[in-house]
Amino acid sequence: MTAKLIKGTEIREEILEEITKEVKNIKDKHGVVPGLVTILVGANPASLSYVTLKIKTAHRVGFNEVQDSQPVDISEADLLALIDKYNNDDAINGILVQLPLPGHIDDKKILNAIDPDKDVDGFHPINVGRLMIGGDELKFPPCTPAGIQELIVRSGMETNGAEVVVVGRSNIVGKPIANMMLQKGAGANSTVTVIHTGTKDMASHCKRADILIVAAGVPDLVKPEWIKPGACVIDVGVNRVGEKPSKKDPNKMVAILKGDVDFDKAKEIAGSITPVPGGVGPMTITMLMKNTLKSLKFKLGI
Repeated sequence: MTAKLIKGTEIREEILEEITKEVKNIKDKHGVVPGLVTILVGANPASLSYVTLKIKTAHRVGFNEVQDSQPVDISEADLLALIDKYNNDDAINGILVQLPLPGHIDDKKILNAIDPDKDVDGFHPINVGRLMIGGDELKFPPCTPAGIQELIVRSGMETNGAEVVVVGRSNIVGKPIANMMLQKGAGANSTVTVIHTGTKDMASHCKRADILIVAAGVPDLVKPEWIKPGACVIDVGVNRVGEKPSKKDPNKMVAILKGDVDFDKAKEIAGSITPVPGGVGPMTITMLMKNTLKSLKFKLGI
């Protein structure tokens, strides 16, 4: 039996519609909407594309979106001053600094300068600490892990007491999603194992997983025989493995993308699985919008 597809594109639409309705209600009752500023330094094509999508999504859900583009040679001091300006702007609830930054700027220093209560990416050390504590302390979970959790919950997978195995220990995905899934509460309360390149027998751990979250960045790392029949498989990997002619324009080449799981074989074993692309990817910006809305709600006390 072929696995149920967990389609991030469809779940994204559900969540964005929920956010849009809530923004309208807040505007009607309180006369304000969430304010989001995106700071882009330079003109990296990939960064421009990603920022454009963030802006489009923010406008769609009714946010006040401020795009602040800066020259590639802006000084670190001037960039810090700009962040300080937005930290003190009551109309701004979320601050994003698009990475990567030019080599003369310390990424860590810049990200740590953002007010933790406006750090809707969830990367500030204070928000990492809040994530670790969990419960009412948590404000802004990192966006990709938050999207993973939404995919699991909205696909109907039971997490309470489930065996969750996370493949990968990055600060952006592996560590935070492991912490989130072991917290008490809805959509979590799982037993979590984290495996990585130093794990002696990865297959044996994967075979125990009711929920297998793979975020290693290695194409087809997880073999179909590693998957427990009926398991929920969340493939976070997006690996470029070549190019092919575009269906729309045969003269144009597009990337061939593969996940960290052998999808074609895994879908015949798993109970549910995310495709690549179209699984986890669409959720990241969606959860960024959700965190920005939460920031305004914290401010309003609602």
